[in-house]
Amino acid sequence: MLVKICGINDEAAMQAAAGADLVGFVFFPPSPRAVTPAQAAALSATVTGGPLRVGLFVDATDDQLAETLAVAPLDVLQLHGEETPDRCAAVRARFGLPVMKALGIASAADLDGLAAYAPHVDRFLLDAKAPPGAPLPGGNAAPFDWTLTAGRTIPRPWLLAGGLTPGNVAEAIRVAGAPGVDVSSGVEASRGVKDPARIAAFIAAARAA
Repeated sequence: MLVKICGINDEAAMQAAAGADLVGFVFFPPSPRAVTPAQAAALSATVTGGPLRVGLFVDATDDQLAETLAVAPLDVLQLHGEETPDRCAAVRARFGLPVMKALGIASAADLDGLAAYAPHVDRFLLDAKAPPGAPLPGGNAAPFDWTLTAGRTIPRPWLLAGGLTPGNVAEAIRVAGAPGVDVSSGVEASRGVKDPARIAAFIAAARAA
């Protein structure tokens, strides 16, 4: 069971997330969890080894990606915008890092689009589709129907996201058949402020499941 804690933006959260498999730094200024490349590098340096460092980008240009990578050492690039399969392939080829593509899911039809991306990405993050007009593509504390992925073959390793909390993650894993989970708002004391105790509880609950 892979566990990702996303939206790390302070040292206490980074320390609490050290037992996860992946931690996410958000490089999207509209997000309340956004950090600069320098902040991400400083936070990352507080934990030796540990989880893979994931950079979350929304429709970033090559220049923006390169500028971030020059400062913040990242292991995975998470593309959370409207990136096409061709764009994912181009990012993967240019930067030589694994690409995780986030896709919003609201119906079974949304899962049909995975096939076009599969040859060009290393992992999927299946998140609840943002409601119309939402300012953020993810991190909206809303789940999608977990039964949509139950028994379905997903053509790449994947993480389940959207509305997960320490209290529901075990049930989500069971129903969705997810091999991994991602959480951000579900381990916050207030919007954009991580709660170390909730991070620890989430990791423990996901591992136990």
